[in-house]
Amino acid sequence: MNRRSFLIATAAAIPVFAQHHDETPQPSAAEVLRELTEGNARFAGGTPKRPHTGLDRVHEVAGAQRPYAVVLTCSDSRVPPEVLFDQGIGDLFVVRVAGNVANNDQIASSEYALEHFNSPLLVVLGHSQCGAVSAVVNGDAVPKEVGRLVFHIGEAVTRVRKERPMLKGGDLLAASVQANVQETIKDLHANRAIIAGRVRDGRLKIVGGVYNLADGKVTWV
Repeated sequence: MNRRSFLIATAAAIPVFAQHHDETPQPSAAEVLRELTEGNARFAGGTPKRPHTGLDRVHEVAGAQRPYAVVLTCSDSRVPPEVLFDQGIGDLFVVRVAGNVANNDQIASSEYALEHFNSPLLVVLGHSQCGAVSAVVNGDAVPKEVGRLVFHIGEAVTRVRKERPMLKGGDLLAASVQANVQETIKDLHANRAIIAGRVRDGRLKIVGGVYNLADGKVTWV
């Protein structure tokens, strides 16, 4: 069974969150994407506003949260979404896992946020020099559990090598990072329970991006 078939087959096992839905209108996906883009420009330009970071915001959201975007990203310590998008407490629902892959736990966590908070935008964010992708590209020996994780990245690397066999070294890694973001987006679409339904009826937009560790900029892919 390939990765996508596995995700479809196991989607039924992910609980449908039927309680406490918040249908209050959120900003549009385009508006949220524009806010994240502008926030990243401020951060990369050295002029962040650092909104929603004080105790007043802590008190404001203590009883309920209302994040307007879900961000599925890598666990790398250099990639904090709230900082690089210049957002604050309660603005983003962040799901982190090495290699920004979409396995059952990441899909379920994303669905939870979408169903409960009606967030209109789901961002899959990779980053340059990703160690998990690099391990696959280089064929590194990894522990068993890590191997199960990076196995899912193999499809992206294999596709890049097949389509662009001339790529080597850093160019191969960069292309594989981008392809891995795209594979994760495909996996999210493959789940028909909640995410794909929201995409179909226009309540959700999924976008991919790659964060550059060297300059702080996010490039949408």
